[in-house]
Amino acid sequence: MDVIVTPTPRLKGRIEALSSKNYTTRYLLVAALAEGTSTIYFPAHSEDSDAMRRCIRDLGALVEEDDEKIVITGFGRNPKPVEQLDVGNAGAVLRFLMAVASLCPDVTFINRYPDSLGKRPHDDLIESLGKMGVTIEHNEGKLPIRIQGGQPRGGKIQVSGNISSQFLSALLFLTPLLDEDSEIEVLHDLKSKVVVGQTLEVLEQAGIVIHADEDYMRFRVPGRQRYEAKTYYVQGDYPGSAAILAAAAVTESDVVVNRLLERSKQGERAVVDVLRMMEAPLTHENGVVHVQGNGKLKAVEFDGDHATDAVLAMVAAAVFAEGTSRFYNVENLRYKECDRITDYLNELRKAGANVEERQSEIIVHGRPEGVEGGVDIDAHYDHRVIMALTVVGLRAKAPIRIHDAHHVAKSYPIYFDHLKALGANVEWVQGEGDSSSH
Repeated sequence: MDVIVTPTPRLKGRIEALSSKNYTTRYLLVAALAEGTSTIYFPAHSEDSDAMRRCIRDLGALVEEDDEKIVITGFGRNPKPVEQLDVGNAGAVLRFLMAVASLCPDVTFINRYPDSLGKRPHDDLIESLGKMGVTIEHNEGKLPIRIQGGQPRGGKIQVSGNISSQFLSALLFLTPLLDEDSEIEVLHDLKSKVVVGQTLEVLEQAGIVIHADEDYMRFRVPGRQRYEAKTYYVQGDYPGSAAILAAAAVTESDVVVNRLLERSKQGERAVVDVLRMMEAPLTHENGVVHVQGNGKLKAVEFDGDHATDAVLAMVAAAVFAEGTSRFYNVENLRYKECDRITDYLNELRKAGANVEERQSEIIVHGRPEGVEGGVDIDAHYDHRVIMALTVVGLRAKAPIRIHDAHHVAKSYPIYFDHLKALGANVEWVQGEGDSSSH
């Protein structure tokens, strides 16, 4: 399905932030790794969290849910032997479960998205698990991946952190269950440290002890631990809300987003600070962000590594700012559902934005007068690209059509419903050669 975004000068209304995808997938996993029954309130409903739900069920967890909660009886350190797992297009879910699947005798992760997740490399984790005694067959580091494990060994473990922090998080979930104590050393640089903080926060809530160096480059993990069955509450999601807040900032608006904790460990909460630096009129108190946009923004410089999943939305806002903005330290955007630097900037240029790329930087020469629009745009199967391009469409001079916009469901299935509720002029249309329905 495609979406046509028609320029919309004003947005007004109040929405509840979606629940955090990152926290939901982590809570689902620690509940599955516990012996006993855990309850997760306000879980996210998205393709990623659905993939984790499906896979832990396949691995032997009992999963029951209603409108407000999921109740999970875990399998502890004894997942059920299963022949194959389907993680859909969810990279984090794949990586976390590659580690957990090393407790299984023989399991294959299938490749259903050859043009997206199927292109992403997982060599760093494959190498670490291999040295822990796990046999792995793979397609040059990519899916399909067959894991023959059963008895992974702890001890001294090294993992590279310069492509993704998810490889480290995967090992942090696995090593507490092993017979040996482990010491994990992170090689090179560690990307998205903030997200590792979320993993550690969830592990601590699940009763797991991990001794982390302050710079997150070395971890000591006692073995033979047990995950405790607990009750968890999922907080509101900043990465998805970033696009809504950016849309409010580039239009005349009076928009309120609830459930965004000021003291959240989500790095993407920086979107609020960045919009403030851009002089968007907003307040943030008691978990409520209130934007009263006037469409006037100033350029900004920002280290994007702290807020990877909000960078594209901030770039979209910068397209309309006065002056030149620079988002640096963002190379890991290249290794996502698509190359979120080259692919995204190509689409922005089609819409009339003045942008440049470097290997690890995005430079935006703002056009406060707006951009032309009036074009068809390729979403590259990427939910963050879809959301950010929509923000640009709201301030374009003519409508833009975003192909394959249904992929927004990966993290924010009701994104366009929320925008419509705020008054945005967006409509679903059948894509070319498209028999799928929304």
